[in-house]
Formats: sequence, structure tokens, C-alpha cells
Amino acid sequence: MDISANLSIAIASGKGGTGKTTVALNLARVYDAPVQLLDCDVEEPNDHLFLKGGFGPEEAVGIPVPEIDPAKCRGCGECSRFCQYHAIAAIGTPPLVFAELCHGCGGCAKVCQNGAIREVDRRVGVVRTLKDGDISLIQGCLDVGVAMAPPLIRAVQSKRNGSLLTILDAPPGTSCPVVATLRRADRAILVTEPTPFGLHDLTLAVETVRALGIPFGVVINRAGIGDDRVLDFCAESGIPILAVIPEDRRIAEVCSRGELIVESLPEYRGVFRDLLEKILTPGALEPV
Repeated sequence: MDISANLSIAIASGKGGTGKTTVALNLARVYDAPVQLLDCDVEEPNDHLFLKGGFGPEEAVGIPVPEIDPAKCRGCGECSRFCQYHAIAAIGTPPLVFAELCHGCGGCAKVCQNGAIREVDRRVGVVRTLKDGDISLIQGCLDVGVAMAPPLIRAVQSKRNGSLLTILDAPPGTSCPVVATLRRADRAILVTEPTPFGLHDLTLAVETVRALGIPFGVVINRAGIGDDRVLDFCAESGIPILAVIPEDRRIAEVCSRGELIVESLPEYRGVFRDLLEKILTPGALEPV
């Protein structure tokens, strides 16, 4: 396969449970060279369940949040008025900080004319790594109770080696964590299933990648459980279907054991190799 090693490919879906992680892992395994797999589903990372080996040392990730010095604060409220996320509340007194809402932009400290705000680090999660053969997994794990995933996703993406092919296992849906993952992707693959729910959420995912200007295509997983409406939608919208994976009980059994399809069911290896070739073929995806 003639593959550009410096590309990043995001595997996304409009909803959970479509097989996004399955596609990402098996694509990484059929690549015949070192590859990075970035698990950006930091709220529920699970790529490691299908790989061998243990994690190395964890790296804590935090974001800067404001801390108010009441001795310096005059209660002017400028910091509260600046914050678009309502992480600071001021009513003529030293303001209250709601760290869970803070996005770590640092603007409040800049607008404070009295130097009453300093930034302290608030941990949001960890980044950990695992190596299994040619696959280098970089995974983020959000701390319990932390609401914002994007800062940790960006920390995972900062570990990317630009000289390697990178596969991004995106979170499900179309919210901020997904956008944070897709922004650094060169190409996107949307995994869906042929059901009414699959079609509905696929349309949302299509709108998202088009708004971001990312070339993309669709993989239909569990083909045979529903109807042809996904096929019709893709045909009418000019969206290329890159692979169709049938509903196969053996695949479910393999995944339930924490095994990879291409290793336990070698007849599917060609499906994923063909998919990877199409992803990297000029003109095979919907153009920007």
C-alpha cells in the first residue's frame, strides 16, 4: 500500500455503539508499519482492552483556573463580566470561582486591574501510553466528576508523532469533544449502522465534518439488521461508502473476548486493508 505516513485519520460516529472503536483498532492492526492510535474518547476509553501489554507511567493533565486574593480584590466584577462560561460570580464582593465551569482561557487574570487573580493548576485527567507490536496507543482518561473533555483530548493529540500515520478514535456524538478531536484530522470516517437511529445521527455527523471542511466517507457496520435508508441517504448526498461490514455473530463473539477481528477472523483482514487503501486514495472521499 502506498500510504502517506504523516496523515491523521479520525474514526467518528454520530452515536455510540456503531463500531467506531472496532474500526479504529482493526485499521491500526492491518497497517504494516508503526502507527499511532490516539484514544480520544477520554470519558470512556476502551481501546486498551483489545491490545496486549501494560501502560507506562501516567502523565497528569490540568488546566489553569483562577484563584482570587481577597486582600487585593476590589469587587469591580470585570472578571465576572468577561467570563463567557459563568465560571466567576461577583456581586460587589470578592467573586466566587466555579472551577468546574472554567475553560482555562486566562482572560479573567488579564482584565483584573488589581492583580487579584492568579492561576492555579486543576487536574482534569491523565494521559497514558501502551505499545503492542507496531501500534502505539496514547489514551486519555478523564477524572471522575470532571465535565470538560476537550483539554484532555488536546493533551492526547499533543503526543502525536507527525512522522507516523495516526488514527484518532473519536468520542461518539457531535458535541465539543468530537469537534476537538476532528479539528486536527486530515480525513474522517463516519461509522454508522443501517437503522433509523443510525441514519438520524449520521446526518448530524455529516453536517459536522462538512462544517469543519474535512474530507470523509462512511462505513456501514452490522449491515443486514435494518433497511436501505442509509444507503439511499449516502447515494442522494454524494457520500462515498467505503466499506460494508455484515452483521456477523462471530464478530460479536470476538469483540466480547477482547480480540481483534482481523486476527481472529482472517477473512476480514482484506476488508480492513481495502478500507485503509480507499481512505488514502486521492478522490475516494467526499472532497472539501
